[in-house]
Amino acid sequence: MSIPSRLQRLQHALAQHRLDALLVSHPPNLRYLCGFSGSSGVLAVTEDKAVLFTDGRYTAQARQEVSDHAGIVITRNAPFIAVAAWVSGKSAGLGRGPVRIGIEGEHLSVASARKLKDALPGRFRLRPKPPLIEQARMIKDGQEIARIRAAAELGASLFPVALGAIRPGVCEAEVAATMEFEARRGGAEGMSFETIVAAGARSALPHGRASQAPIPADGFVVCDFGVILSSYCSDRTRTVYVGSPGKKARQAYAAVLAAQEAAVAAVRPGVKAGEVDRAARTILEKSGLSRYFTHSTGHGVGLEIHEAPRIAKAQEEVLQPGMVITIEPGVYIPEQWGLRIEDMVVVTQQGCEVLAPSDRQLIII
Repeated sequence: MSIPSRLQRLQHALAQHRLDALLVSHPPNLRYLCGFSGSSGVLAVTEDKAVLFTDGRYTAQARQEVSDHAGIVITRNAPFIAVAAWVSGKSAGLGRGPVRIGIEGEHLSVASARKLKDALPGRFRLRPKPPLIEQARMIKDGQEIARIRAAAELGASLFPVALGAIRPGVCEAEVAATMEFEARRGGAEGMSFETIVAAGARSALPHGRASQAPIPADGFVVCDFGVILSSYCSDRTRTVYVGSPGKKARQAYAAVLAAQEAAVAAVRPGVKAGEVDRAARTILEKSGLSRYFTHSTGHGVGLEIHEAPRIAKAQEEVLQPGMVITIEPGVYIPEQWGLRIEDMVVVTQQGCEVLAPSDRQLIII
């Protein structure tokens, strides 16, 4: 769906939700609606207008990215102060009753909301917006899926780099740095999140970001990594074993792999997100490991690394073609070890497609 189509659909939704205008400030939503990739701006959307307010740092950038999609106002004031003046000027044609302005309450600070309210006339009412943009972003169009696929492929290329760096005594941060350097060489705009390399007992930390700890001579090493390419994120986890894995470690890895395969097999249009989560947990329950699976099975990925839908217990969101989600079951035994296997999948008309598929059997170093 083109940017003009996205804006038009949002404009049509304003009246349905009894909003006279919507102020969008969350950077990924700005990128989605008008193409702006700067870090400071407010997009004012009414039924017939869309205008981006930003400061002089982004004059050239806004003109390059936004001019075909929305009006541009470069202001010396804070964007919210400038947009308040513009919205106030538009209010003459809105009658004498309250003017309802939608804001992104989940992203706007209390201080910014207060300044905005103080800058608006008394008859203006600020209203937290419904998740209109987030719901639209759940369904990726063909261009978005192509970009996510490319990001997934670049991200997948980093795992062989990690394998070449993982050795006993090498610190986790060195492995992460090697991966991140190659990501930049490959064209990544950045990493989707702080790279996770967690070895030995630290592998039991689901978000064990790479530290100065050395990789021990025996134990799991969890590598969770992703890149940003053309503004879209990727996310992947692979777990290897350094040394000689015992029976319990091998059984746990086999159980997590089976759980991931079961969850991937459950992904198809019409299935609730909670059913996919249940498919993974059922396998781990049979293996006696479910109590060590302490997070959700997955999440949406796109302009942000964590988006809707959430693939978790009792989630009622129904999967639809075009959704891109992760499938990432894991087990974490405190102070001993942990492991996780993760891939991104796109929901198709018939089922799903694993993006940048690769071998997931246990690799021993």
